[in-house]
This record gives sequence, C-alpha cells and structure tokens, in this order.
Amino acid sequence: MKRSILLLLPVLFCSFQSNSQTPDVLIREVMAQQEQCWNSGDLECFMEGYWESDQLVFIGSKGLTYGWNKTLENYKKGYPTPEKMGKLTFSIKVVEPLGEDFWFVIGGWHLARVDGDLEGHFSLIWRNIEGNWKIVADHSS
Repeated sequence: MKRSILLLLPVLFCSFQSNSQTPDVLIREVMAQQEQCWNSGDLECFMEGYWESDQLVFIGSKGLTYGWNKTLENYKKGYPTPEKMGKLTFSIKVVEPLGEDFWFVIGGWHLARVDGDLEGHFSLIWRNIEGNWKIVADHSS
C-alpha cells in the first residue's frame, strides 16, 4: 500500500502543478505556440489560439472581420507563402484580468521578412472556453 502511494505522488504533484498555472502563464504559452506555428508556416496551427466561432472579431487595417473561418481566409490572402509570413515575434506588455474568465493583453508584433519587415501593436481579449484560453477579440494595427 505504501509503495502504491509513493508511486502516485509524482503523478499527483505534476497534476497539481499543471492545474495551478495562472491564466497569465497559460495565455503566454498559447502565444508562444502561435509564434512557433506562424514561424513554421502553419496558419491553421496559428489560428488554434483563436475562438473557433462566428462570433470571433478581428479588427485590422481593413476594418472588422467576424468569424474564425473569415479571419483564417484573410491571413491566407495576406500571407500566402512562408516568405511573405516571415518570422513572427510577440512582445507582450500588459496581461491583466478583466474578470474570472476574461483577460486583456497588449503588446507588439514584428515580422522579419526578406522583402521588408512589418510591425505593429495588438490588444486582445482572451476568454476561458471549456478550460482553454482563446482569443475572442483581436485589434491589430
């Protein structure tokens, strides 16, 4: 019996650690994953950080876009090749709670590209949806 309990301790400890991560840390992890996805040329993977819903809102230089599919379509039009996508780097400035299941993130983005770098700023509203932090509103300029 003692041996069984001792064998379970590492599992319980790891489980406790993963459940104790703050929304700040979890959101930063999603954004780090988005950077990796973008930098490998995988827009579908990048979009996993967004709420897959028609209610997703993206505000960019061309105005409002509603919906996950339309946002992905716009990314594909704007960045049709890995060369056009470049290498993405986020610089996160603010991560603050708006409520129990909503957080606000402000930062900058930079694309290093052969045909000219691009950069700007973003503000994101994140929501905890079924235990996963997702971007529900993105204002990028």
